[in-house]
Amino acid sequence: MAHIESKLAALGLVLPAPLKPPPGVVLPFAMVRVVGTRAFVSGHGPQNADGSLAQPLGKVGSDLTIEQGYAAARLVALSVFGSLQRALGNLDRITAWTRVFGMVNSAPGFIRQPSVINGFSDLVLEVFGPEVGAHARSAVGLFELPFSIPVEVEAEVEIAG
Repeated sequence: MAHIESKLAALGLVLPAPLKPPPGVVLPFAMVRVVGTRAFVSGHGPQNADGSLAQPLGKVGSDLTIEQGYAAARLVALSVFGSLQRALGNLDRITAWTRVFGMVNSAPGFIRQPSVINGFSDLVLEVFGPEVGAHARSAVGLFELPFSIPVEVEAEVEIAG
């Protein structure tokens, strides 16, 4: 078993199945696009193990607490890991997390987006370690996100051939 897969198993974490979009929704793009030594990851939301969108949905700061947003961001990390594993064949091919762009479905006046996206960053660092997992990051608040998900993250990683 690969190193990262072993680490995920030791932490009791399971990568979700591919995204099952809501009925009638077509997603005409790749979840991961590999170009040279880079893998560009499309925006992902929180998923259940079966690939469906995870609950709760809504805005952080009114419908969800910061802690619920943080937990949703951790689920987004697992969703991204799953897509990367399917695209790359092995998460050990990731040599560096270079960029993370976190979006939070924010209630008016909510300003703690970095605390929410820390759920994503903390899991990347826990699983990949400080050398590979270190990344540049933005955490922004948006008025709406698709399907009312509380968190969406896109990313870029460096990969070995």
